[in-house]
Amino acid sequence: MVAYETRDRLYENPLGGPADVADFVLEGAAAVTFPHGRLRLESERRDGPQFVYWCPKTFPDGIAVSWDFWPVAGPGLSTFFLAAEGRGGEDLLDPDLPDRTGAYEEYTAGDVDALHASYYRRGGSARADGALRTVTLRKSRGDHLVARGADPIPDVGAADPPYRITVVKDGPDVTLSVEDLPVLSWTDDERTGPVRGGGKIGFRQTAPLIGEYANLTVDRIETAE
Repeated sequence: MVAYETRDRLYENPLGGPADVADFVLEGAAAVTFPHGRLRLESERRDGPQFVYWCPKTFPDGIAVSWDFWPVAGPGLSTFFLAAEGRGGEDLLDPDLPDRTGAYEEYTAGDVDALHASYYRRGGSARADGALRTVTLRKSRGDHLVARGADPIPDVGAADPPYRITVVKDGPDVTLSVEDLPVLSWTDDERTGPVRGGGKIGFRQTAPLIGEYANLTVDRIETAE
């Protein structure tokens, strides 16, 4: 895992009410509510497509991003995007880029370069009792599966949230931890293209999962010698 020291806070958002996300950008169809004083995201249709909810700020490389996560109901997928930008280096939300509707292939085969970590995955091949739950990290464009680790978050019925999730990105090194437990670590060797740098961050979900989020922070870091 990346050993680092926090230098300064670049961004802090409690995600506690509509005013906190007034400038966030939704791609896809989702309900954005705050029933418990924290951000709740869910698809507008139980069988609807996935969606992505972008923080409007652009962040540099060399950051640690943390947030509290509550799995509320349903199977589905929660994913975190980072270092997201247009393939030509454009701002991800540049209006000249093609419109996106939340469909997965728009982020893996479209005009987007990014990393995305799926840290809560329920359903599909993981639906059977006793199936191994995993956290995955993928690199786009191309949907390259570059790292995988064990998922420590219990299913909804057994969960005791919130779970503090931290993703660290420093040059080629990416790590993910849950409640300070190291889960996933990867160093980009550029076999799947250039190392991703700075860019946008965002939350992605698939139906019918309902998830809640709070206390989003982004800190500039310095790697420990």
